[in-house]
Amino acid sequence: MTTAWEIAPVGRAAEIAAGLAAGVPEIETERLRLRAPRIGDFAAYAEIFCSDRAVHIGGPMSREAAFRDFAVAVAGWMLRGHGLWSVERRADGVLLGFLPLHIEAGDPAREIGYLLCEAAEGHGYAAEAARAARDFAYGTLGWRGVVSYVDPANTRSIATAERLGARRDPEARHPLDPDLMIFRHPAPEALP
Repeated sequence: MTTAWEIAPVGRAAEIAAGLAAGVPEIETERLRLRAPRIGDFAAYAEIFCSDRAVHIGGPMSREAAFRDFAVAVAGWMLRGHGLWSVERRADGVLLGFLPLHIEAGDPAREIGYLLCEAAEGHGYAAEAARAARDFAYGTLGWRGVVSYVDPANTRSIATAERLGARRDPEARHPLDPDLMIFRHPAPEALP
């Protein structure tokens, strides 16, 4: 069910929203486009976070909690100059999921995450999008470190982090969830 706060703006409000979205950097890879989220993308975000698939990423959530999470991640662009990208397939514009490059309240470090719709899993999209975001973080933003927080039971996420060259830091602990594994991503020039 679509709620009032999920309805796209119209008129001048839509123009203002489009102007703000235009300031979000767009990145293209061979197969993907990382772009500013749109209100219509929330339905896919809710599918991820309101389902049992979200068990490794703080869910499942209520639709309202998922919307708050979505809004906070998107707001990162205005507040910090990094935030949530929507990831779409370049060939046909199909929304595949989301790529957060951000820091959430309580996190000790900035993070690369990858949140794909179920149909998009298993095609290498997460690694392709995360690689582009990592290169942006180190190259464009000048970051000197970025991590991925991974639930130990999320074997697919662990495999993606390792495919990207990230290594688990066995000594690091997340202050809010000490069971999370912390993978540190090397700068692109440090990769073989």
